[in-house]
Amino acid sequence: MKITIPLSLLFLLLSTNIFSQTIADLKLKPKEIPKTYALNDGNICVSVQACNFYTDIETYSTIVGTVKNKAIQSFKSKTDRGSIMYFEFEHTFKGDRFLQGLLWGKDGQPTDEHPEEYLAKGKFLVIWSFRPDSTIKEKSETKIEAILQ
Repeated sequence: MKITIPLSLLFLLLSTNIFSQTIADLKLKPKEIPKTYALNDGNICVSVQACNFYTDIETYSTIVGTVKNKAIQSFKSKTDRGSIMYFEFEHTFKGDRFLQGLLWGKDGQPTDEHPEEYLAKGKFLVIWSFRPDSTIKEKSETKIEAILQ
């Protein structure tokens, strides 16, 4: 009996930390941004569908769920540009199939014309609107996958 109390307390502490993530934790901090990139105001998505989803997310709430918070970071370098869109939902994100169709159409996967990638984990959704070889996209993906594992 004595062992279960400390183990359950440890589980509670660990699960509280996992579920206490915020969009601010997911965003790239200034020191994490490669020196060749600059933050840019607004959105500079590769394809219009991704930015429309970000701008009009409330329109899709019956399909994907209700958004609690959202944020965007846009970056430019000499050879790269794009936006990272962060969403936190009231409940678990439920729009995988819809989002795939919206972003990629009938192809069902990224293409040269629609290179966006996304990660949906629990209440969080992150969309990267960059070309496939983007350094900053890779940096962000690595960070977010480590946080939301």
